[in-house]
Amino acid sequence: MKRIHVPTNDAYDVLVERGILRRCGEILSDLIGSSTCVIISDDNVAPLYSSTAAQSLQAAGFRTEQFVFPHGEQSKNADTLMKIYTFLCEKEITRGDCLVALGGGVVGDLTGYAAATYLRGIHYVQIPTSLLAQVDSSVGGKTAIDLPEGKNLVGAFYQPDVVLCDPDTLSTLPQEFLIDGMGEVIKYGMIADAELFETLCGLDLQTIPQHFDDIIPTCIGIKRDVVGKDEKESGLRMILNFGHTLGHAIEAYYHYEGITHGCAVAAGMCLITRYCGNAEDWKRLCGCVERYGLPSDVPVPLNELLTFCGHDKKRSGNDLHYVVCDPIGQAKIRRDTISGFQKHFERTVCE
Repeated sequence: MKRIHVPTNDAYDVLVERGILRRCGEILSDLIGSSTCVIISDDNVAPLYSSTAAQSLQAAGFRTEQFVFPHGEQSKNADTLMKIYTFLCEKEITRGDCLVALGGGVVGDLTGYAAATYLRGIHYVQIPTSLLAQVDSSVGGKTAIDLPEGKNLVGAFYQPDVVLCDPDTLSTLPQEFLIDGMGEVIKYGMIADAELFETLCGLDLQTIPQHFDDIIPTCIGIKRDVVGKDEKESGLRMILNFGHTLGHAIEAYYHYEGITHGCAVAAGMCLITRYCGNAEDWKRLCGCVERYGLPSDVPVPLNELLTFCGHDKKRSGNDLHYVVCDPIGQAKIRRDTISGFQKHFERTVCE
């Protein structure tokens, strides 16, 4: 087992081990004093893993309940959140009980925000089952739901009691979900680990799973280092948003349908590097993302994407923070006015 300690104000551990899902009850019984655990999952993941989690929790003495909602970003909204609240009330869940987020990034974000707000905060645990969630969204305490005007505009910083990553759950991922997660993996190489980026450039979708036992803890370790220094995104943590300013705009343009988060981030990384970085790194980045079936561009008018950037949560007044990597492995935070940011895209710096 690999244990990665996240030194936030409410510190916790990320445990990475194959087969750990089958032992989740044993681990939680030593960490929390809850009598009831509510497993929250989506209709893709629940048929695969909820019974395993429930059996482990029940064997450890927990009463278990399950709430399942339709999969996809379109479910990460106030309507689903209200249904979760109603379910928790009906099941008489108390402040001492625990929510278990079993699934990908949407499940984790939604469950975390429900835990942060129900009864002003109850225990919750992350058990991420997608590559994207294991390397990124399950760690760091960001929880949120989407609004029609933009992604993650309502949320809270709320840390889990523990994160349990079981790489075995990745074996059942459809290829499109593996591709999706690689967008965030490549991001970590770009912002903080040139060696990781070079490794990724030498692998592909067929060979990368053999390296997950090392790659997953590496990505988590990078995020741990960043979050430990800046828990609530007042400075350094913004580097984790590389590719997201335009990536979130791409998702909003498509109404969160037809393009996954990882694909949008990949295109966002390439676009920001093309217009605000340098030509050599742009070409290398495009080559890397394309190795994993990720897009390096999208057929969307830039002026329409830039309009959505004005609604980005990283906006401060009339200013916008965005991230560039120059060179690869070193992220830099830039701040500009919305109009100044848009001017970068009036000319192509990298041909």
